[in-house]
Amino acid sequence: MDVSIIIVSYNTSFLLQECLASLRLSTDIKNEVFVIDNCSIDNSVQIVAEKFSEARLVVNNENKGFGVASNQVLNDCRGRYIVFLNPDTKVKPDTLKNAVTFMDANQHIGLAGAKILNPDGTLQESVSYRYPGEKFTSGETETLKGNIACVLGAFMIARKKLITTIGGFDEDYFLYGEDQDLAWRIREKGFCIGYIEGSEVFHWGGQSEAGTPPIALFEKKIKAEYLFYSKHYKSDTIARIKRSEKLKALYRLITLSMTMPFIRNRIKLQDKIDRYRLIYDMTKS
Repeated sequence: MDVSIIIVSYNTSFLLQECLASLRLSTDIKNEVFVIDNCSIDNSVQIVAEKFSEARLVVNNENKGFGVASNQVLNDCRGRYIVFLNPDTKVKPDTLKNAVTFMDANQHIGLAGAKILNPDGTLQESVSYRYPGEKFTSGETETLKGNIACVLGAFMIARKKLITTIGGFDEDYFLYGEDQDLAWRIREKGFCIGYIEGSEVFHWGGQSEAGTPPIALFEKKIKAEYLFYSKHYKSDTIARIKRSEKLKALYRLITLSMTMPFIRNRIKLQDKIDRYRLIYDMTKS
């Protein structure tokens, strides 16, 4: 088996169907597909069971988050490589083959991302060369291998043995930040993070969180960032980050309140105020 594909699904039935249909065209690479459903309330489970019997379906009775759900099937994966694939994606017929060819030819790379495209075919930013708050660090990243910090979690291919060795995703992360953390730990093991130009993936993005209020979504992302800091940065570094973010938030809250009488779009303005107030509250301690 060349590739084990892990898809964590949550209320994305239509896009999940398109994703699985696109994988069927990858006939030039031996693969297996796992779908872990995190207690969806749409017809995701029914669609997979009835239309994609080749996929191994795991149905959770609660939303366990991305990392926990992905880790559930790691021991059952038979592929040399594991592909973590979002349900709101479509892969091209040669995407998997090109990814495996790349990984076979670059043994120093432990995990790599694909070329991510928006639905209209334009390029979607998917490679980061710095971690959140990295400019405030003082030596924490010096021993990490390679120059890519992380790649977008919509499509990631990794060596099965390596993923097993490091225990998969850190399950303290519920949805955001787990891809950055995984990349960090892989680099700590002496492997680099790669980018596969020849593997193209269409990505719709954010579909499982479509019903989440913007401020609640923002709060999830900010909390994930601070969890990342707590696991990888020194206490002095975290203090510098908090100090900088607190001052920035305070300044923006003052300036936004001063401009309020002159702004027509009060909803957009209030959203900004809510975000900076959340940051300020989180950095007070």
